[in-house]
Amino acid sequence: MEINRRRVLAAGVGAAGLAAAGIPLTSPAGAALAGPLTETMVLTGTDADNPVDWEFQVTSGRRSGVWSTIPTPSNWEFHGFGSYNYGSALVPAEKGNYRRSFTPPASWAGRRIFLAFEASMTDTDVRVNGTSAGATHRGGFYPFRFDVTSLVRLGQANLLEVTVSKESGDNSVNDAERRGDYWNFGGIFRPVSLLAFPAARIDRVAVNAQAGGAFAAQVTLAGVTAAGRVTGQIRRLDGTAVGGSFAVAVAAGATAATVTTTVAAPLRWTAETPNLYQVEIVLADGAGTALHSTAVRFGFRTIEVRTGDGIYVNGTKIVLKGANRHTFWPTLGRASSPRLARLDIGLMKEMNMNAVRMSHYPPDAFFLDLCDELGLYVLDELAGWQKRYDEGVGAPLVAAMVRRDVNHPSILFWDNGNEGGWNTALDDDFAQHDPQQRKVLHPWTTFSNVDTSHYQTYASTAAKVAGSTVFLPTEFLHGLYDGGAGAGLNDYWKLMGGGQRAAGGFLWSLVDESIVRDDRGGAIDTAGNLAPDGIVGPFREKEASFFTIRDIWSPIQLNSPDYYANTFPTAFDKSVKIVNRYDFTNIDQCRFTWRLVNFAAPGAGAGHAVTAQGSLTGPNIAPGAVGSLILNLPANWLDSDALELTATDPGGRVVTSWMWRIKKAADFRTRLVVPTSGSVTATETSTSITMTAGTTKITIGKANGRLTGVTRAGVAVSLTNGPAPADGASTFTGLSHFQDGTGWVVQSTYTGDLTSARWRLDANGWLQLEYSYRRTGSHDYFGVGFDYPEANVRGLTWLGDGPHRVYKNRLRGVSTDVWTKQFNNTATGASGFQYPEFKGYHARTYWAALATTEGTITMVAAEEGLFLRLFTPAVGVNPQNATVAYPSKGLSFLDGIPAIGNKFHAAGSLGPESQPNVGAGDYHRSIYFRFGA
Repeated sequence: MEINRRRVLAAGVGAAGLAAAGIPLTSPAGAALAGPLTETMVLTGTDADNPVDWEFQVTSGRRSGVWSTIPTPSNWEFHGFGSYNYGSALVPAEKGNYRRSFTPPASWAGRRIFLAFEASMTDTDVRVNGTSAGATHRGGFYPFRFDVTSLVRLGQANLLEVTVSKESGDNSVNDAERRGDYWNFGGIFRPVSLLAFPAARIDRVAVNAQAGGAFAAQVTLAGVTAAGRVTGQIRRLDGTAVGGSFAVAVAAGATAATVTTTVAAPLRWTAETPNLYQVEIVLADGAGTALHSTAVRFGFRTIEVRTGDGIYVNGTKIVLKGANRHTFWPTLGRASSPRLARLDIGLMKEMNMNAVRMSHYPPDAFFLDLCDELGLYVLDELAGWQKRYDEGVGAPLVAAMVRRDVNHPSILFWDNGNEGGWNTALDDDFAQHDPQQRKVLHPWTTFSNVDTSHYQTYASTAAKVAGSTVFLPTEFLHGLYDGGAGAGLNDYWKLMGGGQRAAGGFLWSLVDESIVRDDRGGAIDTAGNLAPDGIVGPFREKEASFFTIRDIWSPIQLNSPDYYANTFPTAFDKSVKIVNRYDFTNIDQCRFTWRLVNFAAPGAGAGHAVTAQGSLTGPNIAPGAVGSLILNLPANWLDSDALELTATDPGGRVVTSWMWRIKKAADFRTRLVVPTSGSVTATETSTSITMTAGTTKITIGKANGRLTGVTRAGVAVSLTNGPAPADGASTFTGLSHFQDGTGWVVQSTYTGDLTSARWRLDANGWLQLEYSYRRTGSHDYFGVGFDYPEANVRGLTWLGDGPHRVYKNRLRGVSTDVWTKQFNNTATGASGFQYPEFKGYHARTYWAALATTEGTITMVAAEEGLFLRLFTPAVGVNPQNATVAYPSKGLSFLDGIPAIGNKFHAAGSLGPESQPNVGAGDYHRSIYFRFGA
């Protein structure tokens, strides 16, 4: 993007708002540029956070026909006007009429004045003082401008009138933009300004700055009436000059000039090292007097697609780890701000993403500015969701997009539409405006020697990676509701993250695009199952896949699968084997912090206490290499419950952390289940046996050996009807009961899948259940379950992997700790929007305290690897394949859990981790229960 250094006359907008919008007032060094600048009057606010009211009337829908005011920029649906519509539900009669009075300064006399729109949806007609400013602009996501020099009255009040049609008069524009799989909005949703250029001017600058230091700037000129010169000077962003100035002579009437130089050993731009420069360009007359000055920010970097090999930046192969992002906020629509752009980029960086695809239109310019500054590779996209622009209307839109965005070093590729929405006649138009000659992609197919095909299965992904073409799926693992995104990613990334022709990929998608409906009392509208595809919720609530992606895409990975099971490898020697998955960064630029911790006990809250800690600089491990991190742990480190290790990048951002258990399930069982003196009595009736220890009474049914009743201090606890096989069947064959030391035992035998169940109530009030079952073959899940009414549940505190639920193909991203959460019935992406969700499968549980209206039910596992299932989660409408099986019992203790699918694929097609569990034969577990007040 060209950043014109401007004198800004902010019509109702403060300097802070202008700075946030990326409109600087001076050069970065703080000194004004030589010569006249472009002067700007912002007629709207600078962004959605800093709007300015305009007069407004909508022609149909809510509040139609009445003149009022509306904050601008905005989409009018979010201010009570017009109608909401998704996808192909067109509303051709809905138009917005805007009015704005403005007074440009008399000092603009002799300047060329343009009325500039960053974007409006979609057909836009403009009148200044009652006279048309020019032909209707068509296309809703692109900058456009009108020369209004002859229409404005300087130093006097002027009337600007704008009519924005929600749908276009050009059917190909509607096809490309308004019939896509996303919300359609209307309005002036990006800023509008007056730009006053000197009569002889620099109209735009397009930079080509290569990694080796070669620099060229194509300068477009206008109004040059006499011979002169165009001069350039490269500077760092602090204003320090880099090399000397360079210039080229221009003749009278010149409309273009190219200035060139070479910078020795420039700091290169990558997503890991976002080094930026600026070039100051001055147009001067023959006497050397500056006529117009501007400045452009850029980065030195080179992009290559090496056929049959990969994508290279600055000569190094890179792997793109990204998401598809719509410009979206649930109360703003497509209107945005630098604050919201920074929020989204921060979320992506937190997930260790290094790339973003602009689906399915070019974003706000400030979003690309922040990608340059913070380091994020970009695929910039022309609109066209499965349908295309006609060439006549499309060619100016390509020009507008590329001319605006050409100088962003973050942009690696131009996308010509999406999923068939490309007009091949426009493919060569991109290069006409881009001196860097970046490649054009056709997302969904193979073009420019890059295969971007969407939603491949695990098997077809393996075939693609093994093929002869660079593979970069621009959409994969569709994140409908709680499926996809992180689920299956571990297997996919083993193929896509390091294969010879694997260049990475882009998950669909970043955000649940659900809107707040003021006509429905503030209800969140997900458009059925069309909008909730995100890794984060509409207000950026972090769903479970967020943390899975963060773990899998961390640039620092562990080189032992044992570590990812949260257990230590045999004979741990205080060294951790790590793999450097950065493309450019050595691990010696990173820092690591270790902490020894003890976990909170039941009833003591969540979290852990740190018993010892230390930090160290990373070892010398080059990108792609493996090395060891030696931890200076104290001699008594085995006395702690767990070891936590955290890695931070060169900028101090946490990239990943791990928590490894030192103490095992048996240690916590011993710690919690403490013997006491006393005795247990038993009474028998024709139907049951009741064991009593103090105020705790446990009743076992004689017909099936299952728990039929629990009371504590006279209060009934509704845990019943278990242990029942979660999968399979069994036949009760007999029961016995007897005293066992300080306890009492009820022993049951079965034939079938459940083989035995042994209940033992001890004098201390702890109830032990030992059970055995047999499972072979393939099953979604196996273990045992109980009935408990979820209406009685209030919350859970547990020691295990959390805080999020898991699936068989989404076990990464959770961490061992003592977690707590309140009961909720969130349907991921569809309703509730309270995270972490309460219900579902929870991994590697040691103990759990279920808070209920009947008291606290504490459960302790005696063995490793227990999955605790808590009830059946709610799901959104028509989840397609984004579903998972659950046992019939609401409370389950399991040794195997199922995988989840995504919108387009059943779980079984997503790789090894997504296959059903294969029973290993005989299983035996002990669970301890205690019923508290």
